[in-house]
Amino acid sequence: MSDEKCPLCGSESFYVKDPGDPYEMYEFDLKDGKIVFNSDTDESEIPEVQGETETYCNRCAWHDKLKALR
Repeated sequence: MSDEKCPLCGSESFYVKDPGDPYEMYEFDLKDGKIVFNSDTDESEIPEVQGETETYCNRCAWHDKLKALR
């Protein structure tokens, strides 16, 4: 499987917001269908990310459910 990209700008970098704190964001890339969070992200704080999770492009205004990228 190829890496998933933003349908608008082609970026491979995305983020999700913490459901308990909308100002807290967690950046990640999609590599071979798997979510790879940045190395500086504390794994104990990462929210659960599923197909229905609202996902945002890190480079443009695109956002949709994670499943739209897969």
